[in-house]
Amino acid sequence: MYYVPEGTTLAGFYECSECANRFLSTKVGPSIVCPYCGKEPDMEIGPDEEMPVVKETAKLLQVVEGKEEVERMDALLSLAVTGGDYTWI
Repeated sequence: MYYVPEGTTLAGFYECSECANRFLSTKVGPSIVCPYCGKEPDMEIGPDEEMPVVKETAKLLQVVEGKEEVERMDALLSLAVTGGDYTWI
């Protein structure tokens, strides 16, 4: 699973169009590379290698602001993925 660090005050809530996973990221932009199915390209290529193509399949759904809101969204996503204890709600 993909979590944001503790104390994060700004995060993006994304959904991947390829694998349909939803996640939070400290990177905020219109689209990013999915940490589940995407692969960050290695830009150190040789002269005979082809330039890698960056495939940003995760689209921004919402910008989450504030420490408490980011923690709440992170906990909700964790709950959705693990089916864990919901008594804290």
